[in-house]
Amino acid sequence: MAALTVPEAIAASQPASEKPVSNASQPIVDTHVHLWDLSKLRLPWMSLPKGKPLAHNYLLKDYDAATAGANVVKTVYTEVACDPKQHTVEAEYVINLCRQPGSRMAGAVIGGSLQSERFGDYIKEYAQNPYVKGVRMVLHDPDRPKGMCLDRQFVENVRLLGQLGLSFDLCMRAPEIIDGVRLVEKCPQTRFVVDHCGNWDSQSTDAKLRAEWEKAMREAASHPNVVCKISGIVATARPGQWKPADLEPTINFCLDSFGERRVFFGGDWPVCTAAATWQQWLEALEAIVANRSPEFRKRLFHDNAVQFYKLT
Repeated sequence: MAALTVPEAIAASQPASEKPVSNASQPIVDTHVHLWDLSKLRLPWMSLPKGKPLAHNYLLKDYDAATAGANVVKTVYTEVACDPKQHTVEAEYVINLCRQPGSRMAGAVIGGSLQSERFGDYIKEYAQNPYVKGVRMVLHDPDRPKGMCLDRQFVENVRLLGQLGLSFDLCMRAPEIIDGVRLVEKCPQTRFVVDHCGNWDSQSTDAKLRAEWEKAMREAASHPNVVCKISGIVATARPGQWKPADLEPTINFCLDSFGERRVFFGGDWPVCTAAATWQQWLEALEAIVANRSPEFRKRLFHDNAVQFYKLT
């Protein structure tokens, strides 16, 4: 399975204080797993340069190989930005994976077109399915204008998710997190997940943008119905040249802003392979949180996700 990874030589050259040591006994819920079978799904973003390295199948057996040795006890599928005409195909595909005997996949955040008047009919078909936990619509794609999530129809559909007991993932450009906050304010009965540490670019040195982003993230964290997924950030790192310390300021900011009960781990595989293997991302995060309490780490890697997604 071809993918860009951090060379082992880079990891071996890290100072002893920065070398992560994985705790294989820690039960892990991976809340952000992407899978796709290109014989079943059309993924338009794969035609873009950033998508081409991922333009082949990533199946359960590949995820199992990528996470071998880690104590992943449950996973949550996250939608893969397929052709909107195939949202039902994707939903049925992942529900079937969840139903398989012995499957660790315990839930799914499925795709949806929340700008559509027909979204309600679509999501009501899945609202009572025990495996469907929420919906995501990526808002940082080039065809998604700033402020799209504040359009009337979009807001109405997000409110509907709350009425149905489903969550909505905020996956948007870092400078637009404030739009996500305004959406949260309009939908107090809906639970939200801020994906990928608010999509901050770990290579950015823009102090003004950082200050604005931090302010928006604090506003998001001030709402008790919002949680933060500690995921995705490693994909923004410089391949072959990053170390845990490069990710640490943003991760600790998110952990401290949202607190130990409103954060959980996501692997973001296989997208993470733009800069790291799944194992390297896990080990980096373990190193960053090594000095936090055992209870904090247990909540981050397992308990909070089980509670938020009502996993069984």
